[in-house]
Amino acid sequence: MTLQVGGHAIQAEYAATPEALSEGLMHRSTMAADAGMLFELGEPDIHCFWMKNTLIPLSIAFIDRDGRIIDIQDMQPRSLDPHCPPGPITQTLEMNRGWFARAGVRVGDRVTR
Repeated sequence: MTLQVGGHAIQAEYAATPEALSEGLMHRSTMAADAGMLFELGEPDIHCFWMKNTLIPLSIAFIDRDGRIIDIQDMQPRSLDPHCPPGPITQTLEMNRGWFARAGVRVGDRVTR
């Protein structure tokens, strides 16, 4: 799917099934520069992520029910360190580490389809 993120168009895989949500971007060695994965998480809640079996360094944007980014965090490959949002979210968007900073995308920006 194509997403608009802070004025940038990106191609994102869509993870909405239980299998896709648990697999995410694990076991991949590369990802295109302007590609990512959008996780659809359901009702607003505190959803934490970690990087077990994920080989690519990623940045994650935590997105609230209004499509606004409420936090962006960098994640280390193969780490079990939890990455949790500061408030309830309904989606996350994972991109190559540093993509949000390079694109000038900040907390408060919107993610739209």
